[in-house]
Amino acid sequence: MNPTLREVEAELLARWPETKLEPSLDRIRAICELLGNPQDATPLIQLTGTNGKSTTSRMIDALVRALGLRTGRFTSPHLQSITERISIDGDPLTDEEFVRAYEDVAPFARLIDDQQEHPLSFFELMVAMAYASFADAPVDAAIVEVGMGGSWDATSVADARVAVVTPIGVDHARYLGDSPEQIAVEKAGIIKPGGQVVLAGQQPEVLDVLMRRAIEVGAPVVREGIDFGVESRVPAVGGQQFTLQSLSGRYENLLLPLHGEHQARNAALALAAVETFTGAKELDPDLVRQAFGEVRSPGRLEVVRRGPAVLLDAAHNPHGVETMLLAVQEEFSFSPLVGVVAMMGDKDVEEMLRQLEPVLAHIVATENSSDRSLPAIELAQIAADIFGEERVSSAPRLDAALEEGIARAESAEGYEDAVGSGGVLVTGSVVTVGEARTLLGVTGEERP
Repeated sequence: MNPTLREVEAELLARWPETKLEPSLDRIRAICELLGNPQDATPLIQLTGTNGKSTTSRMIDALVRALGLRTGRFTSPHLQSITERISIDGDPLTDEEFVRAYEDVAPFARLIDDQQEHPLSFFELMVAMAYASFADAPVDAAIVEVGMGGSWDATSVADARVAVVTPIGVDHARYLGDSPEQIAVEKAGIIKPGGQVVLAGQQPEVLDVLMRRAIEVGAPVVREGIDFGVESRVPAVGGQQFTLQSLSGRYENLLLPLHGEHQARNAALALAAVETFTGAKELDPDLVRQAFGEVRSPGRLEVVRRGPAVLLDAAHNPHGVETMLLAVQEEFSFSPLVGVVAMMGDKDVEEMLRQLEPVLAHIVATENSSDRSLPAIELAQIAADIFGEERVSSAPRLDAALEEGIARAESAEGYEDAVGSGGVLVTGSVVTVGEARTLLGVTGEERP
């Protein structure tokens, strides 16, 4: 009898978690060799950086498919279903396909577990499943997001034809370092001999690290702000309209159903990556327009309810929170804006709360199902020191926190004369947003 998706997920989660690292590519190399090195079967676009990787991956995927090529995409973490991590032609594997992908690699995983000092981790086995799925499909291009870092990330068992680096800030400091330049050293590891590099705008010290690595391995580089970028943009209903100056020319009046200047910059980065990958002198503007018009990025400034509006954003580090709040203030006029927030205890909780304080009228501290989640009462205590006790409440269950946040935004008590209506911002971690999405009845890439 075939195992169910739930059973397969339980077996995967019983392995080393994604947050437990043992820096080595030995195990992933070993299982890939047993599988016939599927990671070498397909040209690879690999992405690293602190924020924006998943959305930029989706944009690259859409553009490559618009050119008539078949794609495989690997992203992490997932919002609602583990199957989201592996996509073929823009669609996640079905439950049955995911189970089959697991069963194809599981016997080889058990062999590696017996041979190596440490067993394969959850993430390593997911990467092996992804590369094997892409080779079996087969696909013309693989778009792969690193899990953490770069040099020792399991996805780096393959050499990227194009290495894409989104903006680098501080996250996972315990594992990668507590300064952007330290983190950049690890992330620069995806830049390999024979590859090409596409860089988003970076801090000077980060840029120095990345450029030195590119020079060291002889990889050509194109940079946002010099070789490509956003020429102009204006917010529009349901997203934004912008013009990009890219490597091959100027692309005007592009519509993107995502909010925030950072998403326009992600689009510029994605377009430059695809131009670099294909070597195209110029892409058909209509195909580019079509691709961007179809991009969805669940849980990234996503409006999932109206009256009052509920906005979901998976920001989980200071860099992400700063970017999110700039977009919220530019494109929305919620008054009051109530936060429903659950964060992981190993993140920079105080700094993220300080960033949220000027924008949120009230914060409902809650928690998610992860064992890394900071207990709601502890989050509320930290928030009270920053917001003041009168602007903080606590609801350990996320469903209760959502109900309270919606009720507070709906009543708009104290904001009766406000120009805008009340809204709710759910944020703090990917897990929080994924679980809120499920509780609010949103699945896949539905629009409200």
